[in-house]
Amino acid sequence: MGGSHERSAAYGPVHGLLPADTTEDVRTRGAGVSRQIAVLPVGSHEQHGPFLPLATDTLVACAIARAVADSYPVHLLPPVTISCSHEHAAWPGTVSISAVTLHAVVRDIADSLRRSGIDTLVLVNGHGGNYVLGNVVQEASARDERMALFPAPEDWEAARARAGVVTSLLTDMHAGEIETSILLHTSPEVLRPGYETSDHVSDDRRHLLTTGMSAYTDSGVIGRPSLGTAEKGKELLASLADSFGAYFSLLTSDS
Repeated sequence: MGGSHERSAAYGPVHGLLPADTTEDVRTRGAGVSRQIAVLPVGSHEQHGPFLPLATDTLVACAIARAVADSYPVHLLPPVTISCSHEHAAWPGTVSISAVTLHAVVRDIADSLRRSGIDTLVLVNGHGGNYVLGNVVQEASARDERMALFPAPEDWEAARARAGVVTSLLTDMHAGEIETSILLHTSPEVLRPGYETSDHVSDDRRHLLTTGMSAYTDSGVIGRPSLGTAEKGKELLASLADSFGAYFSLLTSDS
């Protein structure tokens, strides 16, 4: 799967986040595929405890998107860096836009891509609070437009098992084992001291949308970051790249 397709011609990031493609790179890559697919990382700018940066979800989404672009002939887009983080508003530094605005931004990007000959868009979501992205994909599919949301919970479960992540997806809600592991692998320089001693578990969060995160954590952490390792981060990304194979096959089929 991940190794069975031609490596993307994305020649590396600019300042760690932005793809450095030229127009010729896009033209050359597109000449060898049956259908043009763009990959859009969607992150956030929200608190991630005292040891991970506000841009964590953006960094994670970009890491996943780059792993995909390194394994499949897709066009890697720069990230959406601010999204729907309203549940984190109690912490300084968090910035949000409305679900309506995020919906419109993604729709506009998809429309623009189609005008330039790229008719398929994959949203790589790095923030669980971006519920509206599921609606964007639903509505696009109903209009016979090609769009997908990645990774699905099942993709994360497969990655968790492959990487040996101990924490369940329920417990690993925010700034926990998975996010810490991915950043230890891809961007260790952005971690501050403290992740080794910041574990906090709060599995019953049924009122989260009403009360926000502050009702369930003082530090901003819900999960077990102390279990994070760079090797787990590497395996998480490798598994997700493999899982994307099914999406690539579906999106490039003629049916």
